[in-house]
Amino acid sequence: MSKFTLADLEKRVHERAKASATQSYTRALIDKGVAHCAKKLGEEAIETGLAAVQEDNTRLIAETADLLYHLLVLLEARGVTLAEVEAALEKRTAQTGHEEKASRPFKS
Repeated sequence: MSKFTLADLEKRVHERAKASATQSYTRALIDKGVAHCAKKLGEEAIETGLAAVQEDNTRLIAETADLLYHLLVLLEARGVTLAEVEAALEKRTAQTGHEEKASRPFKS
């Protein structure tokens, strides 16, 4: 099993964001703005969902990798860290999923 983690990917995205757009796809995405990064994330989410219902695990794994990468690019573009997301997840574990969802100021 791989020892590569989401933290490793976040670090790589952060480093690639410092490169020039001609050398880094990550930088090119960020240079196009948050809205573009969000659109790419949405496209990857749809592709991941479609791969899941097609019951092709190889494709699902590949699309999930794309989805996670694009999520981390979007977070980088907004200046949000994975640690901040993890902290929000940790807070949610103090209650059931139903309770947590009902307590949100925004509905999703």
